[in-house]
Amino acid sequence: MTPTPATPPSPTDRPAQRPRIAVIGAGAIGRMHIGHMAQRTDMTLAAVVEPTPAGRLWTESLAVPVFADHLAMLEAVRPDAAIVATPNATHVDVAIDCLRHGAAALVEKPVADTLDEARRLLAAEQEYGLPVLVGHHRRHNPILRRARDIVASGRLGTVLSATALATFLKPDSYFDMAWRRQAGGGPVLINLIHDIDLLRFLMGDIQSIQAFSANTARGFEVEDTAAAILRFKSGALATLSVSDATTAPWNWDLASGEAEHYPRQSINSHYISGTHGSLTLPQLEVWSYPGARGWHDPLTQERSALHRGDPYQEQLRHFRALVTGEENQPVCSVQDAMRTLEATLAVRTAALTGQLVSLAA
Repeated sequence: MTPTPATPPSPTDRPAQRPRIAVIGAGAIGRMHIGHMAQRTDMTLAAVVEPTPAGRLWTESLAVPVFADHLAMLEAVRPDAAIVATPNATHVDVAIDCLRHGAAALVEKPVADTLDEARRLLAAEQEYGLPVLVGHHRRHNPILRRARDIVASGRLGTVLSATALATFLKPDSYFDMAWRRQAGGGPVLINLIHDIDLLRFLMGDIQSIQAFSANTARGFEVEDTAAAILRFKSGALATLSVSDATTAPWNWDLASGEAEHYPRQSINSHYISGTHGSLTLPQLEVWSYPGARGWHDPLTQERSALHRGDPYQEQLRHFRALVTGEENQPVCSVQDAMRTLEATLAVRTAALTGQLVSLAA
């Protein structure tokens, strides 16, 4: 039976200050969310959905109902909200089911596999009037919030150029899963999407993309290395380099220290350059001329105090506030995430065709 569509909640209909949140998918990301929720007192884990026998073994220690099917959970538990941490291809269908049952949704990135699928979710969000947050978690990192403030302040002048590095080494065991050796399972859609979203967060929307990719290191169907040039609507240009087959520390995960399971390195991986100053990330160093301006003149470096914090916890805080109505603008909306997805898919298209790919206006 098709459930009755949820009506947009009024202020008096909002969930209590301690909303009941389900986690759909108990893989690596889902387990991480469950662990972070356990540290909070302003929300309750209402249920977990995990269809695989191995995953269900892990859930046995949780003192909450566990379901093999998300529809059964939504009917039985009626949570206020749900975190969708399922395989990418299922994100949209599962999220729409949540909305139909009156549950707000935090959907892990990418928002969808295709733009058409993302548009379906956008239409459902508008139909049911419930908040949907997309899990581009880096946007919640205090370092990026501070960087965005610096760029927006005009301190760098007109931003003209950016460079992003995402070079690291995935061990051979990572590729035991067949889909990781196939088209769509490589570092462009899995990793580079984060860096594209990071640059969009700081520099605005992208106009066009050129790119190359290679599978030189492993010879799999999927790429192991890619390089892209992005032209932003502002006129700024950015170069991005990604490889999951290199012995290198230059990537956000190692440089930022935002995840404990990566050994942090005190280095930079992203660079933003403008007419009056430049900014490094994640070290938050601003380079500028104190007096005369020119390449023969000395530059000064000023480092902002590093604003450390757990972006996943901040994302949960924000999601709760959306659910209760204390906040009403998602840090990453479905529409915003669609633009990041479009740009990421364009990198793959540009690399395959050798053509410049223009993005939608």
